[in-house]
Amino acid sequence: MLFEHGDNHYYVVWETSCTSGAPLLEWWYDDASRHSIEPWYRKIDDTHHRYTAIFGPVANISHVHYKVNNYRLSTKQYTIVRRGEAELNRVLVIADNQNGPTEFRKVLTGIQQYYGASSKPDTILHVGDAVQNVGSLSNWQRHLFAPMEDRSGLHHTTPTVFVPGNHDHDKRRVSSNRNLYMDMYHGLYDTDELGKTAVTNGSYHRFFHSLSVGSARIIVLDAECASKEESEFLERELKSLAFQSARFRIVTVHIPPYIEFWDPYGWNKKNDKHWGEHIRLEYDPLFRKHNVDLVISGHQHNYQRSTVSHSTNSARLGTITYAIVGGAGGMLDLERVEDWNMYNVTYLNHHFVALDIKDRSLSWTAVSSTGSVIDHFAVQR
Repeated sequence: MLFEHGDNHYYVVWETSCTSGAPLLEWWYDDASRHSIEPWYRKIDDTHHRYTAIFGPVANISHVHYKVNNYRLSTKQYTIVRRGEAELNRVLVIADNQNGPTEFRKVLTGIQQYYGASSKPDTILHVGDAVQNVGSLSNWQRHLFAPMEDRSGLHHTTPTVFVPGNHDHDKRRVSSNRNLYMDMYHGLYDTDELGKTAVTNGSYHRFFHSLSVGSARIIVLDAECASKEESEFLERELKSLAFQSARFRIVTVHIPPYIEFWDPYGWNKKNDKHWGEHIRLEYDPLFRKHNVDLVISGHQHNYQRSTVSHSTNSARLGTITYAIVGGAGGMLDLERVEDWNMYNVTYLNHHFVALDIKDRSLSWTAVSSTGSVIDHFAVQR
């Protein structure tokens, strides 16, 4: 599976049923010399052997190719198509397919039909909860890998920008953690720390990062692991030239600042209502202060969208849009537990979103699993 994690870096995870002798990931540009990366190895069990390689930074050109080799076998060549700011960048937005492989396949079928046989998204933005149980091999196979392979195969050539959900990763910083497939090492690319023991044994992981997609700048946050480090990162990124000069400024975090639908028992008796309070109380005022255009979340298993003014920033008469896109397959949330009196659109069924970004234009189209458009808005700059 192919991930994009941070600017111009790609992260490839593959698995074999037995140890693979001296595997290498090769990557290259058109008519250019090849680069070889030795992967990290982690034994999951006797029949699941995981390999992980990060490559980059890649140049700002249109095509990057990669494949995996060992001394006997080789995968096919995969090609990543990279778009410039003036080109159309098509982003598929999904979240919360966990525990719903049948519905997820329906959503993936709808995605295939939406894009057509001759087109595909350039980036997948997965806003968390790809599986129900991070430590279950069968969950990873049934909830994510098999549906993706059966219905699209997009995960080989379309980079996934992964936003961690509360079900996706083991937050313990120990080498025996259950991060079977989702270890992330952003911030270590150009330092000696990349080879440190905490990386090679899997006890280091940090999900928050930022990257550019066309004329948009995207900040990815980890809703589950609030920390001083993440708060400082967020403020630094919001103030950065890359973020403030972007045509479109996007933040994505799994738990929404404003939840309206949930299990009433969990919400009222198990303190689920307090789960993401730091996002609403600490992060959201920063989103508004620094002119964020769009906040994308999952967690709540349905669709909602709200567009409101930047009320805390009188210097800019702009708006901020909050979108909840938790409908890729998981059991739906149908019972209202709060009313924030802010959402313009609510849709209580499975769906995906096509986010198109091109230079001064942003287009957002939410589509049901059966192909009906349930919401649309566009921004011109």
